[in-house]
Amino acid sequence: MTDKLKAKAIRAWTMYDWANSAFATTIMASILPNYFTMYIATDAALTLWGYTVAIGSLIAAVISPVLGAIADFRGSKKTFMAFFVALGVISTALMYLVDTPDDWLLCSVLYILGTIGFAGSLVFYDALLPHVADDDEIDEVSSRGYAMGYIGGGLMLLINVAMIFVGPGIFFPNMDGEEAIKLMMRLSLASVAVWWAVFSIPIFRHVKEPVRKIEKSEAGMNVLTVGFKRFFKALKDISKFRDLFLFLLAFFVYANGIGTIITMAVAFGSDLGFGSTILIGTLLLVQFVAAPFAILFGKISKKLGVKKSIYLSLVIYTFISIIGYFMSKEWHFILLGFGVATVQGGGQALSRSLMGTLLPKSKSAEFYGFFSVSEKFNTVIGPILFSVINQVTGNSRLAIISLVIFFIGGILLLSKVDIERGVAVAKNEDAKMVAVE
Repeated sequence: MTDKLKAKAIRAWTMYDWANSAFATTIMASILPNYFTMYIATDAALTLWGYTVAIGSLIAAVISPVLGAIADFRGSKKTFMAFFVALGVISTALMYLVDTPDDWLLCSVLYILGTIGFAGSLVFYDALLPHVADDDEIDEVSSRGYAMGYIGGGLMLLINVAMIFVGPGIFFPNMDGEEAIKLMMRLSLASVAVWWAVFSIPIFRHVKEPVRKIEKSEAGMNVLTVGFKRFFKALKDISKFRDLFLFLLAFFVYANGIGTIITMAVAFGSDLGFGSTILIGTLLLVQFVAAPFAILFGKISKKLGVKKSIYLSLVIYTFISIIGYFMSKEWHFILLGFGVATVQGGGQALSRSLMGTLLPKSKSAEFYGFFSVSEKFNTVIGPILFSVINQVTGNSRLAIISLVIFFIGGILLLSKVDIERGVAVAKNEDAKMVAVE
């Protein structure tokens, strides 16, 4: 591949972060949850939404490793990715039809399908990273992708907020105010589908399908048989990939702390009595500030090394949790939001690239499936711990400072990872595979 084609492939790969992040910001984090609560399931809305989110995440987590193994065997990462992108886009577009309280089940089903499409596509998107970027540039490329995601997701959310608060007066001046806002919220949901579909085109045009490699014993075997065989073999032989396993364990631990801060920050701020304008404004601040810092962490990793750079992000998260205990004013919340923005993208990007360094490239989708499991469960244990401590003590400040456990635990586990040894094991596994046309 020429340098020009390679650069185009890298740009196309990072654009998918721009494309799919609109689903994360508008559908998962902000507009849809508000729309669901205000207009669709006003009774027991929080409970219903909680079950909906949990079901979608659980299904995505369970199917990811097996699908990844099948995609590696078939040499069809892009085909599988296209299927999940289409599932996510179509499900999101159909959310426009959710209009009355009778549509609560339709909304939940569409969200679950959209989440499966979103999460499923990321397994194969992440799996393309080690094939798009060389070993010496994988950290920077992953960081650039996260930066694009923060900008794209933030820009789509900003457009949607403008649609909801300004759009009714411009486009529907004669319509009842509440009905106009409701219509603009539905249009906002549909706009995510258009954004996601259009900006997904470059990755399918300019990123090539990696060369298919299989074990000699797998030749001629049924695809489902191989998929489950590889999945259970990976579980059985995980000790062979000791450093990869230790990293996945470390990531699972510290990602729960990060996921809890992301998902509980607005609720925590609301519990302290902060206004919705400050909360939404800080969310937008995080989106745009995180982008340049994600790129910065990619450059820092070249000087400090990827492990020390992740340590740095986790130390900052630790201080954020401690300072959060003493937070009392709205400007404190904004300041902490800025602090989160400085490490959120960088820490996640370097985790993704370190995973790509430690895994066998011939089984990238399979192992990124396990990485996806850790990502999906990063909003399970942490939020449960947060909620239990808050319920038992009646003090949300104690809940936020409890997250220090995840960051310190993650640092200790990550310190056990020997990157050079892990890379050697991965290359040895790749050497056993044979290329198949």
